[in-house]
Amino acid sequence: MSILYSEQEKVVTLHTASTTYQMKIDKYQRLLHLYYGVRIDDMDSSYYLQYSDRAFSGNIAEARYNRTYSLDVLPQEFPTYGMSDFRIPAIVVQYEDGSYALDLVYHSHKIYPGKYLLDGLPHTYEARDEVVDSLEIVLIDPVTKLEVTLLYSTFEKADVITRAVKVTNNGSQKVSLQKVMSASLDTMNREYDLIHFHGRHNMERQFERVRLSHQTAQFGSRRGTSSHQHNPFFILAEKETTESAGACFGMMLVYSGDFQATTELSQFETVRTQLGLGSEGFNYVLEASETFTAPEVLLSYSSKGLTTLTHQFHHLIRHHIVRGKYQYKRRPILVNNWEATYFDFDENKLLALADEAVDLGIEMLVMDDGWFGKRDNDQTSLGDWFVNQEKLPNGINHLVPQIHDKGLKFGIWFEPEMISEKSDLFKQHPEWHIHVPNRESVTSRHQYVSDLTRSDVRAYLYQVVSDILKKAPINYVKWDMNRSITNNYSLKLSPEEQGKFNYLYVKGLYELLERLTTDFPDVLFESCSGGGGRFDAGMLYYTPQIWTSDNTDAIERLTIQHGTSFGYPLSTQGAHVSAVPNHQTGRVTPLDTRAVVAYSGIFGYELDLTKLSIDEKEKIKEQTAFVKQHYDLLTNGTYYRLISPETQAGYVIWQLVSEERDESLLFIVKNKAQANTPFKMVRLKGLLEDNEYQVETYEKIITGRALMTQGLPIVETYRDYDATVLYIQKTTC
Repeated sequence: MSILYSEQEKVVTLHTASTTYQMKIDKYQRLLHLYYGVRIDDMDSSYYLQYSDRAFSGNIAEARYNRTYSLDVLPQEFPTYGMSDFRIPAIVVQYEDGSYALDLVYHSHKIYPGKYLLDGLPHTYEARDEVVDSLEIVLIDPVTKLEVTLLYSTFEKADVITRAVKVTNNGSQKVSLQKVMSASLDTMNREYDLIHFHGRHNMERQFERVRLSHQTAQFGSRRGTSSHQHNPFFILAEKETTESAGACFGMMLVYSGDFQATTELSQFETVRTQLGLGSEGFNYVLEASETFTAPEVLLSYSSKGLTTLTHQFHHLIRHHIVRGKYQYKRRPILVNNWEATYFDFDENKLLALADEAVDLGIEMLVMDDGWFGKRDNDQTSLGDWFVNQEKLPNGINHLVPQIHDKGLKFGIWFEPEMISEKSDLFKQHPEWHIHVPNRESVTSRHQYVSDLTRSDVRAYLYQVVSDILKKAPINYVKWDMNRSITNNYSLKLSPEEQGKFNYLYVKGLYELLERLTTDFPDVLFESCSGGGGRFDAGMLYYTPQIWTSDNTDAIERLTIQHGTSFGYPLSTQGAHVSAVPNHQTGRVTPLDTRAVVAYSGIFGYELDLTKLSIDEKEKIKEQTAFVKQHYDLLTNGTYYRLISPETQAGYVIWQLVSEERDESLLFIVKNKAQANTPFKMVRLKGLLEDNEYQVETYEKIITGRALMTQGLPIVETYRDYDATVLYIQKTTC
């Protein structure tokens, strides 16, 4: 059992392969946090607790004559508001009498093998090759009887601990939940840097590293989605931590809506870190006997640098978040018609694309936006999920078999969460879009958002999507969502219930996705939200891959994919080769470079195959053959960042290594040419020191030790945006 309890010391200890997490029930029955870090066996870390009389730090009722005991200075496992701790609380509640005080006292706990479950929310699950144990700690307010259950599971092999929270109203009166964090962690300050991943549409998950200071640092989303602007994943790293050395820990929220991440460096040099639901607009009223469940957080620690932390999150997502047929199954190389045709396509154009795709080694044609209703631009028809007869006069059930007969799979685009004002559905059901009565609605991209808190809306969307999927053997669905949520209100909820809206919307989305992915298990679902606006572990529970960004420019993708790599494996990232000049930036890059960048993800194309030159077609044949030959290494190889975009080194270099460490791929992209360039070397990682390797284009056999200590010379080129990929293989001798 990886979770232990010492009755004598009142200490609970959670172990993974390399880490330990420890907490203590103290003499006043308060749950204190003791330790999270490198694994320590048979040790009680309560010696770390310090008690002293601090001015303006109040004392709980039981300790009124003990001025050295204050929750304001002690490390807590789940801090509350209004009971002498003036740091950021993990939970804020208000009672019917208007008061806020919440005093959580230890009541009980249980330890059991296996993984806890979260009803209606995505969560990690145990697999046969992973030992998972769980812990539930029940805390109760003795006055109001409000009960908080803290949930923990240990994924021993992955070195990850998961956390979640349930709140139950055991009293007779209503309780208003105004803030509920899924995880809170109190640590001593180790001169931490905060690493987070900010951005905007077309430039998501940009790496940023800043020093913690004596203020509250907070970021998150108020957009109804996890957003392009911030990702629900961050890292605290000690000042000297690098890719390969130093201590760091990360938190990732398994949720796709509003979130809030907070770090606070206190007056006494302690750090409080929290992650959970966004609290703005959140006001969940709990009736008597009702339970609220907060989403799950993934928590992982590394003493060996950022790369090890990355590998731990990658392992957990691959094996314990992603589910279904395509968790490990090879995914087809696709061509999407969007940047080839936009709305201007018909059956003949699609068939022409398909003919070219077959000859080039592409395996699937995806029909994007514009096939339904009267959709000739982005101002109409969302919600009218019936075939546009002018574009597809014979229907989807006639088109798909033709595509299949050519040897290709077929995919289709949907945006089920949206509704256009110019649509038959809006005329029939204007009450189905999110809006506030008697107030003009905010539009974005000429569209509104459908109210997924309503069961009738979810039933309609299930019906229309499933009808399309039943009409023809469709292999792939791209599920898009192209705006943020405003006018947050549902006609189906009472005034008192409106504070639940954001949370219930996301749960409604999850219910719809669960039903569709269960009923159509052979369909590959890809999530998209204007590209990477909802790239999170919650969506990966339902869709094994996400369109990383609408920005397909190879050079900008370097920073987007770099930031994404810290938490999310390549097997979850859609990455395509597009036309030049690039449609987002106007930049012209070589076709080889566009492919080298796109290799690090689920590979495909976004261009008009019918307009390519003979030379371009030959290159694409080579690219698709390369992906097929090295698919497992490209998709599931262990990922190493060697030279990162933020170094301004002129190159971005990364590496993939097979599980057996007998082969590797080295990717080199030059993003800035320099005159008279100095000699440069790059040290490889992940190889076996005593093995000998053959590096493509190098005549000499080189040992793994030499490649990782001396490195490889970077062959100089004389123009921007050149790129190459080198195959490295262990020799047989």
